[in-house]
Amino acid sequence: MTSYPMHTVDTAPAEARTPLTVLRETFGFVPGAAAVMANSPVLLNTFFSAFGHFRGGTFTPAERQVLLLSNAVANASEWAVAFHTLEALADGVAPEVVDAVRRGARPGDPRMAALSGLTVAFIEKRGHLGEADVKAFTAAGFGEGQLFEVVAGVAISAMANYTANVAGPPLEPAVEPHAWTAGTGAGA
Repeated sequence: MTSYPMHTVDTAPAEARTPLTVLRETFGFVPGAAAVMANSPVLLNTFFSAFGHFRGGTFTPAERQVLLLSNAVANASEWAVAFHTLEALADGVAPEVVDAVRRGARPGDPRMAALSGLTVAFIEKRGHLGEADVKAFTAAGFGEGQLFEVVAGVAISAMANYTANVAGPPLEPAVEPHAWTAGTGAGA
């Protein structure tokens, strides 16, 4: 359990209340990472704004979730893996794709495998992609401009994943069935 304050809409600094309200209305609860981010309205508002732009990008909801789940696994963020498992399944990602990503494996779906692979490569190689990384992504039907959209997703995930890794917020009841432990790929 976290030793950092986990804010609600009522306890958050004034500058953090609007994003927390929107998140509560969207999910039915304030996600734990956002509750902790509210300790820094700068962080929460930056995350919230960036995520809004990312959500309006060219990736489908399922593709966004595969990207975000892949980031969470690569960053060993237990809270984020559980949360994005819930969201991925809700956004129509096939259970076998979710399971593969959670295990750190490439999904059988070639498009999702390319997206997950590029996402993990960005993190593992700290942005120093090789030509083969880019070719595998574009060969799966993604555009070169989407390569930079992945950068946005990686950056957004870093904010949530790192916050959750530092603070260790508890899983929300809706997220608990998707618990995951770093290093094991465990859980569903």
